[in-house]
Amino acid sequence: MTNQNLRLHNHPLIQRDMTLLRDKTTPSPIFRATIKNLARYIVYEAAADLALADEPVETPLGPFTGCRIATQNIVLAPILRAGLCMIDGAFEVFPYAQVRHIGLYRDETTLKPVEYYVKIPAELAADTVVYILDPMLATGGSAIAAVDILKRRQVKEIHFLCLIASPEGMAKLSEAHPDITIHTTCVDERLDENGYILPGLGDAGDRSFNTGE
Repeated sequence: MTNQNLRLHNHPLIQRDMTLLRDKTTPSPIFRATIKNLARYIVYEAAADLALADEPVETPLGPFTGCRIATQNIVLAPILRAGLCMIDGAFEVFPYAQVRHIGLYRDETTLKPVEYYVKIPAELAADTVVYILDPMLATGGSAIAAVDILKRRQVKEIHFLCLIASPEGMAKLSEAHPDITIHTTCVDERLDENGYILPGLGDAGDRSFNTGE
């Protein structure tokens, strides 16, 4: 993994909220709200790479040449189901973005991703910028599959946004797709034998939707 691939965002507010996510006593409503906050922070940071174009406007006292985001084709692509928790925070940064859902789940035996739902046109506009949203980058399988799906649709600029990552997942995603940027708040120690991040925060989907056993 090179520094060119990775953007590590560790603002004090991000560190504070990540601590709340990791705490096993944090209840589901607070867990979801915290993911929303963190999604807003990390999408805001990821947007720093966007190109600008001139935008002339009239102030109350005269003309001014300001700027706008060069592309009007911003796509938020949550990986179901945990990625859904990041949508509301992302919308606060890009309220007019499109949302394109990618349904993947991890086979608990093989740890490989299984595709079950993709709602994306066969081809997107040439200047489309896609932000894949998933709270965790663990084995890297789902992230690689999501990028594969988008590249088959000729998307040129893809960012993968997660809240927590493993070294193994980052290495695999970077090796498979060295041209995309990975945004995260922290890189943890390793994966366990079941493919979970250590020390991590548990299963983000179960904790978000209160479905853990």
